[in-house]
Amino acid sequence: MNNRRIAVVLILMSIALTLPCAAQQSRVEKEIRNLEEKMNAVYAANDLPAYFAYYSPDFTQWLPEGRTDLPQYVKSWTEFIKSGGRIESGQVSDMHVQIDPSGDTAVASYLLRVKTRSPKGEVTDEEFQESDVWFKRKGVWKVVHLHYSPAPKKK
Repeated sequence: MNNRRIAVVLILMSIALTLPCAAQQSRVEKEIRNLEEKMNAVYAANDLPAYFAYYSPDFTQWLPEGRTDLPQYVKSWTEFIKSGGRIESGQVSDMHVQIDPSGDTAVASYLLRVKTRSPKGEVTDEEFQESDVWFKRKGVWKVVHLHYSPAPKKK
């Protein structure tokens, strides 16, 4: 009888300890999904100050052209917009969010369909795979790393 009571107590304790963690992950996942929605909306609106505000100063990224940092990204994207290029539309799908147990690191991976107008007026319609790594520092979420690559063509 004592073994049963101990087993029941242990099971109840493990459930009680995992519930707050699951609730925190759910809350953090909602935060990240909301941030991703807002960040991708200002990206699609070509609002560069609002867009770059989501990135940490120590940000790095992998693009098809290679690895860059925040100053390089700001420079190249600002030049693209100033020369007449722009995002026509951006649609996020297949969002998957992973949260670390401490709740201060998250990875959001998704597909991003982007229509882009080049400075010459040519419009492309492409799909990319994107992963954003978010850190929460001093109570604020920022993207510290991004990986962006063309999605495989659908058959």
